[in-house]
Amino acid sequence: MSTQLPTQIPTGGYNFAYLDEQTKRMIRRAILKAVAIPGYQVPFGSREMPLPYGWGTGGIQVTAAIIGPEDTLKVIDQGADDTTNAVNIRSFFQKTTGVATTEKTREASLIQTRHRIPETALSEGQIMVYQVPIPEPLRWLEPREGETRKMHGLAEYGVMQVKLYEDIAHYGHISTAYDYPVRVNGRYIMSPSPIPKFDNPKMDNSPALQLFGAGREKRIYAIPPYTSVKSLDFEDHPFEIETWDGACAICGATDSYLD
Repeated sequence: MSTQLPTQIPTGGYNFAYLDEQTKRMIRRAILKAVAIPGYQVPFGSREMPLPYGWGTGGIQVTAAIIGPEDTLKVIDQGADDTTNAVNIRSFFQKTTGVATTEKTREASLIQTRHRIPETALSEGQIMVYQVPIPEPLRWLEPREGETRKMHGLAEYGVMQVKLYEDIAHYGHISTAYDYPVRVNGRYIMSPSPIPKFDNPKMDNSPALQLFGAGREKRIYAIPPYTSVKSLDFEDHPFEIETWDGACAICGATDSYLD
């Protein structure tokens, strides 16, 4: 993240990174609070963006608030750089900031993602920005926002444990394959965004700063570098990821799934 102000606006009629400076400061204040309280959902005043809600407006606003002229941006969707959502968002920031872009994880200082964490290990100084459709992990168990806020405040997460136990009772294992809930820093239960659960271990003690933006729901939350992130489980049914016997039909890889 750069604190330097741009010397010039790359395109006529737009601020650097599209958002006005007052909005960026508001989002950065929300990010600072989110970093100070890992996993806590911080409300913020989401703005209208030039794409529909549900297509990454929260992630774009977070990226717009922290990107600087010296950053190198990488955007992925489902792990790929060439999907429609990734191409459009990358083009948007190229036009409104003029920053360098890359398809290589190691070269990027700022990575915006939808539904995946890169296979290449992240490093110190990098920032991951996740696009989040539903930030509340308890939404499908308790639809009342006021009640879920109380449950988070009191750390009353028994209803989530019951849901996982019901999976085991019905299927013999926890059936959730994506958006698998995690506990951050031993306190808040958090939605990791709809990433597949085999990406969850990459979040634990990651050296990169991880930021989550939900535009429609007007929420920002964060995982600071080197923070404990544990997927929920039971002693007799520990968290485990899927395994495959086959290999990628395109490249033959057996240990990765896109980058």
